[in-house]
Amino acid sequence: MPSKKFLHAEQSALCFHEPGLMAGVDEAGRGPLAGPVVAAAVILDDLNPIRGLNDSKKLTAKRREALFDEIRARALCFAVAEASVQEIDQINILQATLLAMKRAVEALRLPPKLVLVDGNRLPTLSMRAEAIVQGDALVPAISAASILAKVHRDRLCEAMHLRYPIYGFDQHKGYGTAQHLAALQAHGPTDYHRVTFAPVARSLRCS
Repeated sequence: MPSKKFLHAEQSALCFHEPGLMAGVDEAGRGPLAGPVVAAAVILDDLNPIRGLNDSKKLTAKRREALFDEIRARALCFAVAEASVQEIDQINILQATLLAMKRAVEALRLPPKLVLVDGNRLPTLSMRAEAIVQGDALVPAISAASILAKVHRDRLCEAMHLRYPIYGFDQHKGYGTAQHLAALQAHGPTDYHRVTFAPVARSLRCS
């Protein structure tokens, strides 16, 4: 069975129980060939709004970093969780993504009454949940979750780069770029690679 792993869960001093709280959930890292998939859940404070929230992919890295700190400081509560490379290979990337989302929601210190999830699939949760296609551009709490997940995962990739600089994880963040595929062909996979993904599997056969 996959091991339960929470990476980070915090709440601000403003946290308090209030009926009807809504959490936004999003993930980062479904497509890459390496690294964990990361999910975040965020409950925003309606009395302390954050300007400039948007789909993390539509923001510059500098803006994401600034919003990352602002969300952590001003949200009612948030949590970031992951599913590991080993779990991705064991249960497939979709199920691992849903698992990371479930972990993030369950790590929230305030239990939401409603969870809005980006995309068209839902994790199994104990509270009401709705999937919203392109929710990261439509719902501020999902936008905030997308930013937390993206920045957190990018930082993991920076750490991966320090261990294996020849693969360029700091540049492509694990995606199958020409640089990454060439390094895979020349050096084979690392322990960060998802061996069930076709390009990685091919590099194993060629090594």
